[in-house]
Amino acid sequence: MLLNVWLNIKLYPSLDALNNCIIAVYYVVKPINKPMRKQRLLFVALFAFAVNVTYSQNTPSGWVKYGNDPVLPAKFGTIFDISVLKVPGGYLMYCSWRPKKSIAISESKDGFHWSDPQIVLSPDSTAGWEGDLNRPVVVKRADGYHMWYTGQISTGGRNGISKIGYATSNDGKHWKRMSAKPVLSPEVGWEKTAVMCPHVLWDKEAKVFKMWYSGGEQYEPDAIGYATSKDGLHWEKYTGNPVFANDPSHTWEQAKVTACQVIKENGQYYMFYIGFRDIDYAQIGMAKSKDGITNWVRYSGNPIIKPGNGWDASAVYKPFAIYDGKQWLLWYNGRHDGVEQIGAATHQGRDLGF
Repeated sequence: MLLNVWLNIKLYPSLDALNNCIIAVYYVVKPINKPMRKQRLLFVALFAFAVNVTYSQNTPSGWVKYGNDPVLPAKFGTIFDISVLKVPGGYLMYCSWRPKKSIAISESKDGFHWSDPQIVLSPDSTAGWEGDLNRPVVVKRADGYHMWYTGQISTGGRNGISKIGYATSNDGKHWKRMSAKPVLSPEVGWEKTAVMCPHVLWDKEAKVFKMWYSGGEQYEPDAIGYATSKDGLHWEKYTGNPVFANDPSHTWEQAKVTACQVIKENGQYYMFYIGFRDIDYAQIGMAKSKDGITNWVRYSGNPIIKPGNGWDASAVYKPFAIYDGKQWLLWYNGRHDGVEQIGAATHQGRDLGF
């Protein structure tokens, strides 16, 4: 019976199924005589714990966390908010390296085993707005690599100012800023003191860069805006911003939504985003839109990635997904107390069920 229970949970990992299975096992054990009952109940308790660990690594929407550990070791300190490129022979990961206040690069052949991070862009102390660099996105075109990144200065505590800068590279490792000034700054009410977490797509047909960015509070922004540019340097913000905001009717994202990745798939725009239940508890969800701006529809199975039982027990943040030809690979940063690290999850097949 226990084997059947385990298979049911692995194949249909819903919380209701888990609870019902554990209750069923309990009632099988209950009639047993007292001397044996304690041993059986202890076994059930251990079995329930193992099931809970398994469940925390899976979601009903088909996403399965990779292993029980982050893909970059803890020795590097907090590494968060990444951007990944699929390149011949593997992947490049651009990450935010908090102890170094810089953007670093790691390389991988399979997306799970990564080289040690190497700094590729550090703050410009003369700029006046780059006390800390983080939250990059990198786009590869025929003319080279394009990076938009967040520059931050602190004004005390959790307060500060965030702006977005732009740099280019011929090889993805040696970068040149295209301007000493930010290319996007907080200017309107909803953006408050911070614009950050850029995600950019190059639209070949329209010959325009499309950016989704987060705006609002410095510690965790509030909502997602949209802007376009022909040259990557001069941006025009959408007048209807923000284009994606929290939904108070969904508890898991009732406080804020932020730090999205947007991909174009089958003629639609799919968004992976962070939803905040409160300032400290975050999970990952999906939404889609026909034009990438209006009428976003949330996935009914949200959240698709939830905190687990170990290194990502406190919150999960900043998704970045790539389809590798057989499965989706999604990287995210998980937090346990004050340390954030990068983990991965997979989804078999191209169909996201949405």
